Amino acid sequence: MFVTFILASSFKLLLLPAYRSTDFEVHRNWLAITHNLSIKKWYYEDTSQWTLDYPPFFAWFEYLLSFIAWFFDPNMLEIKNLNYQSFETVAFQRFSVIFTDLVYAYGVKECVKLSKVSQNGLLTMLLVFNVGLFYVDHIHFQYNGVMYGILLISISKMIQEKYLFSAFWFTFLINMKHIYVYLGPAYFIYLLRNYCFTKTKRKINFSVINFIKLGVIASMVFLISFLPFYDHIPQVLSRLFPFRRGLSHAYWAPNIWALYNTMDKMLVFGAKKLDISVINNSSMTGGLVQDIFHSILPNITPLYTMALTAIFILPGMVKLWNVDKKSNEFIRFLVLCGLTSFLFGWHVHEKAILMAIIPLSLLVIFDSEDAKVFLILSTTGFYSLFPLLFPQNLMILKALLLLVYANYSFYNFCKLYPLKCLKNTLPLLNLFETIYIFGFIPLFIYENFIHLILGFNLTLPFLPLMLTSIYCAIGVVYSWVIYYRNFMLK
Repeated sequence: MFVTFILASSFKLLLLPAYRSTDFEVHRNWLAITHNLSIKKWYYEDTSQWTLDYPPFFAWFEYLLSFIAWFFDPNMLEIKNLNYQSFETVAFQRFSVIFTDLVYAYGVKECVKLSKVSQNGLLTMLLVFNVGLFYVDHIHFQYNGVMYGILLISISKMIQEKYLFSAFWFTFLINMKHIYVYLGPAYFIYLLRNYCFTKTKRKINFSVINFIKLGVIASMVFLISFLPFYDHIPQVLSRLFPFRRGLSHAYWAPNIWALYNTMDKMLVFGAKKLDISVINNSSMTGGLVQDIFHSILPNITPLYTMALTAIFILPGMVKLWNVDKKSNEFIRFLVLCGLTSFLFGWHVHEKAILMAIIPLSLLVIFDSEDAKVFLILSTTGFYSLFPLLFPQNLMILKALLLLVYANYSFYNFCKLYPLKCLKNTLPLLNLFETIYIFGFIPLFIYENFIHLILGFNLTLPFLPLMLTSIYCAIGVVYSWVIYYRNFMLK
């Protein structure tokens, strides 16, 4: 484990001068805000368009980092120094992500040691060298590693039946980044069923004491998080839940709404061909604050997305309720919650696919069906992150990383499940699934070469992003369908 982490960290160091997205400036700005202003102004400051919109614990995380940042370059802590990127600033922010990945490494260690199987090395490699985290954290720039580390720590405590510790770390995580609330149904049902209800030979008894303990743990974490902001909590919440940002993120994350948006555009195109008058008022790809409208299909509101997510999660909650202390089923439902919210959620970020892929990694050494879904979902999900790394000089790097990771996964799963490896198909996959995975090759070639050669970059500049979203959405939806079926029928 230690050697694996050192190798991964060494590679991350090589990525220090790589492309940095606007998220690099986002976090520099948050360092400046938390360092210079009183907490009463953190969620009001708007000098930059990249206002603080993470929960309080993450704001405190930035605050602590800012004191170390001062030793590298005090100028990065000036709020008015927008887009400031001195060498020292870049070095500090890159190093801070690598250093805080120690939390992720610890989470991996805690989960791997509990697996108690001979394939611990495979599991470690899949988690530590997760390609999505390399893309999102160490090139694009974010701090997902530390948060997924907390998630893995929470999962490990659940496996050990240390329920209060698991609840504490999950509640802590929500107060770092509120998107993880989508995983809440799995925690709520599993903790209620296995900690608050005690089973005897004759009946099941409800433990009021245990229920109160869980409530106190969760309440105290939220209280500590939000109490310093007690006099302007509505302002904090308005930053955390900006529903006017629209149905889809800056480009369409590969989910149901990517297919829905595409269908609306196709209907508009068809109507024009038939000389049918249509008001084309669609505006569906803005990453900043704006409303979302469709031209022909009904407009989707946040209420619709929440209702759909709840409808598909509820049957899984019933299934998990009937499971008696089977931690693997808890993890499976955790994956299902993450994947369902990704498919049907409001303003889904493409990076949120990791919320399903990382927990799913824990299951691949136990069940060939989970391993199969992992192969399809990880390949599709990681490819869907390619548009985040749009500079041409990253083309070979991002493709090579995915190719190496995918080959490592397919090869080792074939060794792990030899009876599932058939001739003329990829390991564990059928012919249709194999054709789909190989379909990423011509998609990549078209987007990076043919599209430019044909000059479509001038007339159809949106086409590569749309093709990526649509093609990856097919793979994600397919993975969800077979995973949902497997979970409910097992």
